[in-house]
Amino acid sequence: MVEENCTVVTEFVLLGLSDVPELRLFLFLVFLVIYGVTVLANLGIMALIQVSSQLHTPMYFFLSHLSFVDFCYSTAIVPKMLANMLNKDKAISFLGCMVQFYLFCTWVVTEVFLLAVMSYDRFLAISGPLLYTVIMSPKLCMELVSVCYLCACVCALIHLCLTLKIPSYKSNVVNHFFCDLPPIFSLACSDVSMNELMAFIVPTVNEILTIMVILSSYWFILITILRMRSAEGRRKAFSTCASHLAAVAVFHGTILFLYCRPRLGNSRKADKVATVFYTVVIPMLNPLIYSLRNRDVKEALKKVARSKLLSKGPFS
Repeated sequence: MVEENCTVVTEFVLLGLSDVPELRLFLFLVFLVIYGVTVLANLGIMALIQVSSQLHTPMYFFLSHLSFVDFCYSTAIVPKMLANMLNKDKAISFLGCMVQFYLFCTWVVTEVFLLAVMSYDRFLAISGPLLYTVIMSPKLCMELVSVCYLCACVCALIHLCLTLKIPSYKSNVVNHFFCDLPPIFSLACSDVSMNELMAFIVPTVNEILTIMVILSSYWFILITILRMRSAEGRRKAFSTCASHLAAVAVFHGTILFLYCRPRLGNSRKADKVATVFYTVVIPMLNPLIYSLRNRDVKEALKKVARSKLLSKGPFS
C-alpha cells in the first residue's frame, strides 16, 4: 500500500443512501414521517407506562426500556441522515463519527439483551404465574436491565478503542449513511484484521447467547400454551407470542445478516437496505407490535384519555 496516500482523518463524508436529487427528497419525506411516528410512539408508550398504575408490572417495565432504547438508537442515526439528504455538505467530524457509532452500538446491543430478558419474563409469567411476582421482583428487574446496559457499554467500548487505534485512512468518504464499522474499516491504511475479527466475534457471541435464551423461553411457553384447556386462551397466547417472535426474528435476522457473516465486496447496497430496516423501521414497529396490540395498553390509554377529558370538564 502506498504510504503517501494515507492521511490522518479529521472528518468523514457520509455518502448516504442515494445521490439522485429527486430520490433524496422522496426518501427525506418518507424517513421524516417514519422518525416522527417512532418518536411519538415510543415516547408515548414510556409516558403511558409511567402515569398508568395498572402498567406498573415487570412486563411493562421492560417494555418502557425497550421504547427508550428504540427512541435513542433511532435518534442517534436518523436526524443526521435526514440533514445529509438536504445538505450538500455531508461531513461529520471524526469525534462526531466515533460518538455516533458508540451511541448506536450501545443502544442496539442493549436491545439485543433486552429482548432476551423480555422473553424470559414472558416465560415466567406464562409458565409459572403463581411464582412470577415473587421471582420477578422490582430489584431483579432493575438488575436485569442494568446488566443489559452495562454489557452493551462494554461491547461498544471494545469496538471504539480498537477503531481509535487506526492511525490513518486512504480516504475519508464513507459509503454509508452513518458511521458504521465495516465501511470505515475498508478505508483504513493499517491492518484491521483484529478490528474485523472482534466486529465478528462480539456480535456473534451476543447473538448466540440471546437467541438461545429467546428460543428456550418460547419453547417452554409453547409447551405451556398447548396444555391450556381454554381454546380462547390458547388463541390469545399464540397471537401475542407470534407477533413478539416475528419482531425478534426480523431484528436478530438483520443483525446476523450484517455482522455475523463473511464480508463480501459487492454487498454494500444490500447492507444499506438491511441497516435502514433495523435502524429506522424496526424502532417504529416495536411499539405497535409490543404495545398497541395489547389490551392492557389500550385500556390504560382509554383511562388516561377519559381522565384528561373529565379534568377539562365544561366548567374547567
